[in-house]
Amino acid sequence: MPEPTKKDETPNGQPEEGVAPVSNGPPPLPEISLEVSPPQDDDPAPTAPSPTPQAEDANSPKKLSIELPNDSVPAMGRKDSVWSLGEGQPPEELEKPIDTPPLSTLLIEKPQSATVSVGGDVTFIAKVEGKDLLRKPTVKWFKGKWMDLASKTGKHLQLKETFDRLSKVHTFEMHIIKAKENYAGNYRCEVNYKDKFDSCSFDLEVQESGQGSQSIDIRSAFKRSEGQEDAGELDFSGLLKHREIKPDDTPEIDVWEILKNARPDEYEKIAFMYGITDLRGLLRRMKKIPKEEKKSEAFAKKLEPAYQVDKGSKIRLVVDLADPTVDLKWYKNGQEIRPTPKYIFEHKGTQRIMVINNCTLNDDAAYSVAAGDEKCSTELFVKELPVKVVKGIEPVKTTVNERIELECEVSEEGAQVKWMKNGVEVPTGVRSRYRVKCEGTKHYLVIDDASREDTGTYSIMATGGTSEAHIQVDLKPLKVYQDLQNMTVMLGQPIKLQCEIYPGNVPGRWYRNGQLIQPNDRINIIHRNRVHRLEIEASSLHDAGDYTFVPEGYSQSLSAKLHIIDPPKVHLDSLNFPDNTMTIVAGNKLRLEIPISGEPAPRVVWMKGERVILESGHRVRAETYGDQTSLTIDVTEREDSGNYKIVLQNEAGEASACVKIKVVDIPDPPDAPLVPEVGGDWCSMTWEVPKYDGGSPILGYYIERKKKQSSRWMRLNFDLIKETSFEPKKMIEGVPYEVRIFAVNAIGVSKPSEPSKAFTPLAVTSEPTMLVVDDVTDTTVTVKWRPPETIGAAGLDGYSVEYCIEGTDDWIVSNDELTEKTKHTITGLTPGTKILVRVKAINAAGASAPRTIQHSVLVKEVIEPPKIRVPRHLKQTYTRRVGEAVNLVVPFMGKPRPKVTWLKEGKVVDSSDISIRNTDCDSIIFIRKAERSHSGKYEMTVHVDNHVDTAIIDIQIVDLPGPPQSVTIEDVWGGNVALVWTPPKDNGNAPIIGYTIQKADKKTMEWYTCIEHYHRTCITITELVVGNEYFFRIFAENMCGLSEKATQTKKSALIVKEGLQVKTHEFEDHDFKEAPMFTQPLINTFAIAGYNATLNCSVRANPRPKVMWMKNKIAIIDDPRYRMFSNQGVCTLEIRKPSPYDGGMYTCKAINDLGEAQVDCKLEVKGGFTFYELMQRGVPLHLIDQYMSETKTVEQEK
Repeated sequence: MPEPTKKDETPNGQPEEGVAPVSNGPPPLPEISLEVSPPQDDDPAPTAPSPTPQAEDANSPKKLSIELPNDSVPAMGRKDSVWSLGEGQPPEELEKPIDTPPLSTLLIEKPQSATVSVGGDVTFIAKVEGKDLLRKPTVKWFKGKWMDLASKTGKHLQLKETFDRLSKVHTFEMHIIKAKENYAGNYRCEVNYKDKFDSCSFDLEVQESGQGSQSIDIRSAFKRSEGQEDAGELDFSGLLKHREIKPDDTPEIDVWEILKNARPDEYEKIAFMYGITDLRGLLRRMKKIPKEEKKSEAFAKKLEPAYQVDKGSKIRLVVDLADPTVDLKWYKNGQEIRPTPKYIFEHKGTQRIMVINNCTLNDDAAYSVAAGDEKCSTELFVKELPVKVVKGIEPVKTTVNERIELECEVSEEGAQVKWMKNGVEVPTGVRSRYRVKCEGTKHYLVIDDASREDTGTYSIMATGGTSEAHIQVDLKPLKVYQDLQNMTVMLGQPIKLQCEIYPGNVPGRWYRNGQLIQPNDRINIIHRNRVHRLEIEASSLHDAGDYTFVPEGYSQSLSAKLHIIDPPKVHLDSLNFPDNTMTIVAGNKLRLEIPISGEPAPRVVWMKGERVILESGHRVRAETYGDQTSLTIDVTEREDSGNYKIVLQNEAGEASACVKIKVVDIPDPPDAPLVPEVGGDWCSMTWEVPKYDGGSPILGYYIERKKKQSSRWMRLNFDLIKETSFEPKKMIEGVPYEVRIFAVNAIGVSKPSEPSKAFTPLAVTSEPTMLVVDDVTDTTVTVKWRPPETIGAAGLDGYSVEYCIEGTDDWIVSNDELTEKTKHTITGLTPGTKILVRVKAINAAGASAPRTIQHSVLVKEVIEPPKIRVPRHLKQTYTRRVGEAVNLVVPFMGKPRPKVTWLKEGKVVDSSDISIRNTDCDSIIFIRKAERSHSGKYEMTVHVDNHVDTAIIDIQIVDLPGPPQSVTIEDVWGGNVALVWTPPKDNGNAPIIGYTIQKADKKTMEWYTCIEHYHRTCITITELVVGNEYFFRIFAENMCGLSEKATQTKKSALIVKEGLQVKTHEFEDHDFKEAPMFTQPLINTFAIAGYNATLNCSVRANPRPKVMWMKNKIAIIDDPRYRMFSNQGVCTLEIRKPSPYDGGMYTCKAINDLGEAQVDCKLEVKGGFTFYELMQRGVPLHLIDQYMSETKTVEQEK
C-alpha cells in the first residue's frame, strides 16, 4: 500500500488552503489530532507508517499529529506540544527567539541520547578540553529550553564534576537515579567560558517495565504534585502557576468513560475540565486501553486510513459493503464526486471501487464514502516526482555594460525552479535588473546591462538537483600614453598636471586625496582629445596631496603626488623680550613658544652649546607641533641659564635663531659654621660666604640654634647680620647645642647650612678637697683626697697629680693619663728629698684650680710591725666536703712588705697539691679538689725585719661514713624483733649523728624505712605482720649524709603466732615472665593542626619491655616535637602542635628478652600550614613540596 505523506504545506512552501495566516495577535492554540490504538506486540507493524515531518514555516500555525502504537515509538510532533512535561517553552514564549552566545567548540565529548526503563539509572557525560582555559568553565544542564536542573538535585538527580590533571580535561556528569515516566524528554547541556559558548541537545526515553492497573483515580494519577516534599524528584510542576485548591462537592465522575466515548479532538478539553494537567501521561494510558471497535452495519471493510500515489499515476479506493443494495456516494473534501473520465466507479460483487486516473497535486485531499447513514474516510497523498537538471548553466566572463544570459534545461516542462546568487535568491520583480524566462524545459536568467557588482556564483535549484556557475564581470582595459608625474612646487608657483590616454573621447574625473575636484577661478580642468590637464594658478599649502585621474567606465586610474615646499623661518619678533633674553626664577616652569613656518614642516633642533635637547627629555624637552616650536623646563634650575639655539631645516632651506635664558635663584647655603670657643652659657661662631649668590648679592644672614636632642630650631636674630661671625648667649650649661646659617638675597632665603658640630657649654669643677699623705717609702709617696664639692654639668673626667722639689717651681706630672681614683702613688723619687704635691680635677671644660699639700713630704720609709687579721669564720674549724674547693683569704698588715710562710703539722706545705699566693696585704691558700688528707692545722707566719706574727687555721675535710660493721637479730617474739649492731669502722672524718633502719618482706624484697636518725646501736622493731619473714638493713649517717651502702642481717626473722607451731612448706616460685602483648591497640585518630594530639595503647610483659615509637616505619628518636610516656604498661605518644606533615602511620613496638609485639594506627591532621610556617618548623624542602602539592590536589577535588 502506498506510504502516506504528511501534507502540511504545498510544494512551493506556501500554507495549505484552509489554514489561516498568522496575524499580529497572539498565536492560535496548536491543533491536536490524536489517533489511539490498543497495545500490540513487541514489534508492531502499523498499517500506515508515520510520514517524515517536513520543516514547517516559522510563521505557520503549529499542527500536532500524534500516533501512539506503543511506548517505544515517541509521538510525532511531541516537541511542538506546549503541554509536554519539561519540553519547549510556555505558550506565551513559543514565538520568542532565545538569545545565546555564538557557538564554539568547547565540548570534545557530547552527551548522547539514551533509553532507560522505569526505575533504572542513566548517566550523561560531557567533556571539555581545558588546556587553553585559565579556569574551570561553567556548565548548566537544562530540561527542555528553560528548566535549569541545578535546583532539582537530590536523590533522583546528581551532578558531578572532575578534572584530570594529566589530560587537562574537565568531565561533567549528570546521573538520573530511579527514572520515572515523566523524566522523558529533551535535555540540553550548555558550556560557557568568558566569550566562548557551546551547547548540545540529547533525548531521554523512559520505557515502562510492565502493564499497570487501570483501576486508579485518573484525576489524582495525572495531576502533578503541588508541594516540595522531595527536592530530588524531577517534578517541574512547581514552576507552573499555583492555584488555590477549593473543596469540590460535586459527585464522583468516571472520566475514563467520558474519554472512551469522546472524539480524540475533545481529549484536551476534557482534560482541562477535570483538572488533568499531565496530558502526555493521559495519552499514554489511553493508548494502552483496548479499543472496542463498533461493528459497522453498512461496511464489511472500510477504506484504509491513508493512501499514497505518485504524480501522474492512478489509484484504486476500495470498500466492501455488508449490504450491496445500499446507495453509495463518494466525496472529495466534502464535495460529491460525479463520474468523469478522471473518476471511474466500478462494482465487483460487494466491492465498490473508485479509480482516480492521472493523479495531480489537486487530487491530494481527504476522501470519504457514505453508505446510508454510515461514513468512512481516508486521505490521499500525491507524491510529486523530483525535477532534475538535464543541462547545467555555464560560467561566463565578460566586461561591464554587456548582456549576460544564463541557460539551464530541466527534465519537466513548467517545473518550478529558483535562481540564486551567492546562496541568496535572485530578485525578479518589475524593478529588478534580473529577468527570468521559461521556454518549455529551458529556463533563462538575463542581465541586460552587466556591472562589476554582478560578479559572483549563480545557481539554479530544482526539486531533484542543482547547477551552479561563476560569472566574472571586469572593467574594460585602458591604454596610457602619458602618465601623471610627481611634482614638487615652491609655494605660490603655478601647477600643471597632465596625462594622455586612449581612447580620447573617454571623460574622467580629477580627485585630490579622494575628494572630487571642481573647476573654479583658480583651478582649470582641460580635456582635448586624448589629453587631460589640471591647472592651478598659484599654489597653496592646501594644494599638496595625492592627485588621481579616473576615466569613466574603466578599471584603471592615474595617480601622482604633488609636494608644496616653503623655506623655514623663525619669528622671534612676536616674543617682545629685550635682547631676546628671558629671566625666570628658579623652581618655576618655563614654556617658551616661538612661531615658525615652512613647508614641508621643518625639522626643528634645540641646542644649548653642543648638547641637543630631545623631545623625549624628562625635565627639559623640546616640542614642535603645527606652526610653532616650544622649549619646556618643568622645574628651572640655575644650570639652565645660557644661550639656546634653534635650527630649522626642510627641503627648501635652513634657518636658525638664538634666545638667552637667565635663571635667578636663592643663594647656596653657607658651609657648616665653626664654633672655636665655648663658655659656660655662650659660644663664638664663624662661617664663610656662600659659593653661589643666586645671581643676586647677599644681603645678610639668619642664625638658628637648637638643642641636639630636639628638632625645633630657634632663630637668634630678626635683623640681618652683615658680618660672618656671631656670639650666641643664654645657653644652658651641659646641654649639647647645634647652630646653622641662612643666606639671604633679593630672591629669598637659602636653604639652611649643615648644622655645626655639637658643642656643650661647660664650666670647670671646683678644686679637690682633703688632700693628705697616705704612705711614704724610700722611693714613693702615696696621697689621697676627696672629690670636688662642685662638679657641674660637664662631669668629672679624672684627676692630674703633680709634684715639685721643695725650693723650685718646676711642677712634674706624675700620671700621664688621668686617674679616676682618689688615691695615687708617686714613684721614682730620690730618698731623703722633700717634695710638694698638688691635685687638679679635669673635665671637658678644662682643669680646675689645684689643691696643694700645705707642708713638704720627706721621702723616707717607716717600719710598721706585722699583724694578721684572721677572719671570724676561720677562727673556728673550717669544714668542707671531699671534692669541694677550698679558697681561704687571710689579710695582714706590715711595712715594708712582709714575708709570709705556711706550715702544716710543722712541715712546709706541698705547693704541688696546695696553691698559695701572697700579696702586700693578704695571703690566699687554694685547694681545687679537697681530700681527706688535706685535713689538719695550718700555721701562717708573717715576718717584717725582726717582727713576727703567727695564726693557726684548722681545716677539716669530711666524707660519707661507711656502713655499720655487723647487724644481728638478737631475739624474735610476737610481732617484735630485737636488732644489735656495731658502729662503722670509717666515720667519714665526722662524728656519727644517727642511723636509718629499713625492713623488707622476703617475698617481695621491697625495702621500707622503719626509723630515721636513730642514735643508739640497738633497737626493737615492733608491729610486724604475723606470718611474714623479714630481713633488716642499717645505714650510718654523719653531717654529710647516709652511707652509700647498708649492712643487712644475714638471717631472716619469721613472725609466728604464739602458741601455734607453723610448719612452713617450700614452694617453687611462679615464673611470671611473658613476651610483650598489647591489651589495648592503637586506634586511627584525627587531629586538628596546631592542637596537641596523643596516641595511647597498653602492653603487658615481664620483664618490663623496651617501648619504641615509629612514624612510617622510621624510629622517633630525640625529636622535640614528640613526648613519650610509659606508666604501668600504658604507652602514650604526645605530638605537640601537629601539622599535616605529621600525618601518617604510627607504630608502637614493645621488645623484651622473650619476644616483641607492635600495633599500628593512622593519624590524619586536618588544617594546614603555609610554606613559611613549615620552614620555621624545620620541615625538609622536598617534604614541604610534596605536602603543598597534595594539599592543592585535595582542595581542587573538594
